[in-house]
Amino acid sequence: MPLLRIDMIEGRSEEQLQTLLDTIQSCVVDAFGVPDSDRYQIVHEHKPGRMVFLDTGLGFTRSNQMLSIQFFTSPRTHVEKIKIYQLLADRLEKQCGLNPNDLLISVFTNREEDWSFAQGEAHYVTGRLP
Repeated sequence: MPLLRIDMIEGRSEEQLQTLLDTIQSCVVDAFGVPDSDRYQIVHEHKPGRMVFLDTGLGFTRSNQMLSIQFFTSPRTHVEKIKIYQLLADRLEKQCGLNPNDLLISVFTNREEDWSFAQGEAHYVTGRLP
């Protein structure tokens, strides 16, 4: 069950935002093998100038379309992580016109006891979720 925090500069239309979120979800399903209904996405829109992503010396530039996608998820293999990075870059470019240079992804790993979906219960620990 990945929880995604998606940060972007404000200005996308509702339709563009929906396409973006649907595309991200399709990548999560394909890379991590989760059900399509396992969807947790939080969007934060920022005023121009409130997101600063330099190139870390890699020589690329970013536009005002840049995205940060943070995954909070159970442990994932190196293969799964590399797959999600590539799927996101490819599909967001193809389906949303996002330049791959405008994509920053980070993964934060947590364990079963770190999740409660409702009612103050640790659903993975109690066995209500596999």
